[in-house]
Amino acid sequence: MSRGKKYNKAVEFINAEMAYSVEEAVDLLEKTNTVKFDPTVEIHFNLNLEVKHADQIVRSTLSLPNGSGKVAKVCAFTDGNADELKAAGATIAGGEELIDDIAQGNVALDFDVCVATPSMMRHLGKIARVLGPKGLMPNPKAGTVGPDLVAITKEIAAGKFEFKTDKQGNVHSIFGKLSFGKDKLAENLECFLKTIEDVKPAGSKGKYINSVFVCNAMGPSIKLDMSTDEVTKK
Repeated sequence: MSRGKKYNKAVEFINAEMAYSVEEAVDLLEKTNTVKFDPTVEIHFNLNLEVKHADQIVRSTLSLPNGSGKVAKVCAFTDGNADELKAAGATIAGGEELIDDIAQGNVALDFDVCVATPSMMRHLGKIARVLGPKGLMPNPKAGTVGPDLVAITKEIAAGKFEFKTDKQGNVHSIFGKLSFGKDKLAENLECFLKTIEDVKPAGSKGKYINSVFVCNAMGPSIKLDMSTDEVTKK
């Protein structure tokens, strides 16, 4: 696959044989930016997990200390006050009538996260086949089902997000925008690394983290040095 001149120039800053500290990696993120807009900064974990086993799946939520840089559109299913949820940050909120509208195709599924009270879950079966394939079905494990939907909505609207392993045991996510600056990106990165360690599945055997790479959107990958646990001690 051929790359552009900007990408090839950015690659020159990176030694493919090296793994970098958090501080070195965030410094390289600035040097390897190839776009004119403010890029999202990505993180990619390869974990030594057999995700076909339920006790080797990673699925959790995270609120980064400096936010993710992404504003999530929240759809809230409630049997309570919809206006209160909209004030908390929900893009759209409602009860059974909202479920019916979605089932009939009258509502565009242009939101990022769905949340629900426990009492609404039995009604969501009607649109499970609509929400499920898009990863939008509320789930207690993802922190998107609970009695205090206002608090849940506020957290997500403020930047709390879910991450989980794919079928190959990888976790692909983001940890900010390049414009955050080195200090805030380093703080977010350290938080993410510690969180991944904290949610290590009970069924994990041997080495847990095979590799971690960070990059700007459309930029080259930078390998993190995971040979010590210094990044998870902060």
